[in-house]
Amino acid sequence: MANIETNPPRGFGQPTHRLKAGWRDYLRIARLDHMTKHVFILPGIALAILLRGVGETPLLANLVLGFLAAVAVASANYVINEWLDRDFDAHHPEKSQRAAVQTELDPVIVYSFYAALVVTGVGLAALVNATFMVTAAAFVCAGVIYNVQPVRSKDRPYVDVLSESLNNPLRMMLGWAMVDPTTLPPASVLLSFWFGGAFLMNAKRLAEFRDITAEMGQARLALYRRSFAYYTEARLSVANQTYALLCAYFLAIFVAKYRIEYVLLFPFITFLFAEYYAMALRPDSAARRPEKLFRETRLMAVSALIAVLFGVTTFVDIPVLDLLAEQHFIALTPQGAQ
Repeated sequence: MANIETNPPRGFGQPTHRLKAGWRDYLRIARLDHMTKHVFILPGIALAILLRGVGETPLLANLVLGFLAAVAVASANYVINEWLDRDFDAHHPEKSQRAAVQTELDPVIVYSFYAALVVTGVGLAALVNATFMVTAAAFVCAGVIYNVQPVRSKDRPYVDVLSESLNNPLRMMLGWAMVDPTTLPPASVLLSFWFGGAFLMNAKRLAEFRDITAEMGQARLALYRRSFAYYTEARLSVANQTYALLCAYFLAIFVAKYRIEYVLLFPFITFLFAEYYAMALRPDSAARRPEKLFRETRLMAVSALIAVLFGVTTFVDIPVLDLLAEQHFIALTPQGAQ
């Protein structure tokens, strides 16, 4: 791996004299526009209702408090991410425009803002239930592991993707805990969500690698993120396929054990993965900016279709599909023939 300095030289997007940050700049580093990522909470809610039932859970109150807690905890992770990455983000074409790069932030305010978001998020989570609170605290810990030395997993090849995508199963667990605090989701579906998230995060890195390397070279890209000193387009492409296959593998286990109707989703999920992969290979891909994915019309259309089918197959039983979980053999001779 190339030797990258802890404090890299000034980036092309970093101004020589930064203005003092205003309150809007501090609000920007919380990235409230990334709230759309909490969509991964919804499958956890739906699966918990299907597999466990609502019971006496105050579902509406849990949903409101739970989503507010999730937003606060995720924003805390974004705050510490942007603050600690400010010198590295200066070497990224888009991230060099972030508030932490362009303005002079007060570290006391930043850390106070981070602490306030953590306390608010975990405090709201405690009002939901103990399981939700522990999961929210794990979300905070995942952000520390990803961003903070001495671990700072984002600098380690492959570990960066797997640690960042851990947020996906954590979000699913948050949704599940809103409904049932006495159990956790099946390991198969958690692993499927984990590797599905890894596919998305790795596709983002593939898109960044192709675009930024072509424009400025890999050495400059490695100044933004150390792991890029190791990555190649081939390594990222192979990793993408591996994560997609592992996601499908664990999803198939879940479907066979818990809800065979979900097998109808597989063709559409396959097309969604293929569409996302193809998108990541296009120049200036939206895969580099996941918060802008809603502009990808075809991707959104397939996602909406999958969401509708997920709802239908969650609550509608199709008994004929049970045949897929039974053993059948194709007879080559009439039954009983010698």
